[in-house]
Amino acid sequence: MSEQESVRGSSARNRGGVQRVEGKLRASVEKGDYYEAHQMYRTLFFRYMSQAKHAEARELMYSGALLFFSYNQQNSAADLSMLVLEVLEKSETKVEDEILEHLAKLFSRMDQNSPERVAFVSRALKWSTGGSGKLGHPKLHQLLAVTLWKEQNYSESRYHFLHSSDGEGCAQMLVEFSASRGFRSEVDMFVAQAVLQFLCLKNKNSASVVFSTYTEKHPSIEKGPPFVQPLLNFIWFLLLAVDGGKLTVFTVLCEQYQPSLKRDPMYNEYLDRIGQLFFGVPPKQSPSYGGLLGNLLNSLMGSGEDDDGAEEAQEDSSPIELD
Repeated sequence: MSEQESVRGSSARNRGGVQRVEGKLRASVEKGDYYEAHQMYRTLFFRYMSQAKHAEARELMYSGALLFFSYNQQNSAADLSMLVLEVLEKSETKVEDEILEHLAKLFSRMDQNSPERVAFVSRALKWSTGGSGKLGHPKLHQLLAVTLWKEQNYSESRYHFLHSSDGEGCAQMLVEFSASRGFRSEVDMFVAQAVLQFLCLKNKNSASVVFSTYTEKHPSIEKGPPFVQPLLNFIWFLLLAVDGGKLTVFTVLCEQYQPSLKRDPMYNEYLDRIGQLFFGVPPKQSPSYGGLLGNLLNSLMGSGEDDDGAEEAQEDSSPIELD
């Protein structure tokens, strides 16, 4: 037997062993012996880890967590979900789409208000930083954003969309957010803030996509450009100016649209940052903003000057409220 055949045979035997164990554990859960089953899962986890059977440990904890979720055993399910992350961390498992999807599924099944959910998502994002952004892998952010969108938790969904590469999904969520929670007079402000923040994260592509998709799909926005709302015209011109990179165009644009930009005090702060990133404007020696505004800016864009790429220009932060 070749070495490759031997490995395949060993893998099949391991999988068969996991399936037999799963069957026994499932029977315990179905009988309502939740505590006993939970302890058995934990015992097997440490046994597999001591034997370096990382894939088996992860698979068993994942299926066990889903089983406990199906019986509304939130605490046991959350504990096994954290053990899934422990395997990933200790085995230095590489980031793969299937694993990210599993993590997002566990997140979606957790109680929305539980502290375990907050701890889980923070740890999952930290693990997923294996080279694709300091705040977590864009794909994981996208999956989390979609889950939160389904839960109508728009502000946190929006935060995760900002750190993904899914401008189209972000726009569709914002259309729903605006239509269900916003004032008709503010339809332009929903997308303006998203575009400015995407640009602050050096994500030009998503900024353009979120703008074009939002203005096309929002029922209260007439077809453009040009648009009825001056703020939308400003954003349209700004995206063109970013592509051109001419400081004079950027400066005149900001001056001409000051009445619209005064609708939200954050706009000019974002534009200061955009001027630095795309038009060579030197940073201010002593920032004019402070307090809440300064904290919001720093939480979105980070306090450092690390501008190494669209998805990588991210620092530790918390969700930004849209309103």
